[in-house]
Amino acid sequence: MPTIRLLSAAEAQAVIPDLCEVLADCVNGGASVGFMQPYTVADAEPYWRGVADAVADGATLLFAAEIDGRIAGTVQVGAAQMPNQPHRGDLKKLLVHRSARGRGLARLLMEAAEQEAARRGKTILVLDTATGSDAEAIYPRLGWERVGVIPDYALWPEGGLCATTLFYKRVA
Repeated sequence: MPTIRLLSAAEAQAVIPDLCEVLADCVNGGASVGFMQPYTVADAEPYWRGVADAVADGATLLFAAEIDGRIAGTVQVGAAQMPNQPHRGDLKKLLVHRSARGRGLARLLMEAAEQEAARRGKTILVLDTATGSDAEAIYPRLGWERVGVIPDYALWPEGGLCATTLFYKRVA
């Protein structure tokens, strides 16, 4: 059974190798999460060090799904917002290693992120995801509302323009 937990900054630092493996696997599997192929575990390390720093600063909530003591999935909530948006959070980088998919990790991670965000006073969360991706189909099943599509928003990791779909969910 997977374990979902909110990581402290020290815990985030300690599991950077596992987080790097998950991110590299997802990017190389075609996930449009900001990085281009080919993408190595070493390429992911600076990104995760920055996330761990953001956790230490209180700007990011980092959740991990563990199976047999290893990180198999992760999601973040950007909790630091502008002064006129203290009630809003940004859901970021829902990632599940391809070897761990089909076990409900995405749902468990999202539930944990939504509950903790609400506990911390967030009432609405927003996210964007690549239009036409497998990830896009997940969010409506979890109660997220589709807002619209922005064409040519980013590049697929293997190249070529992709649109992004925006979603929101009220959590409190």
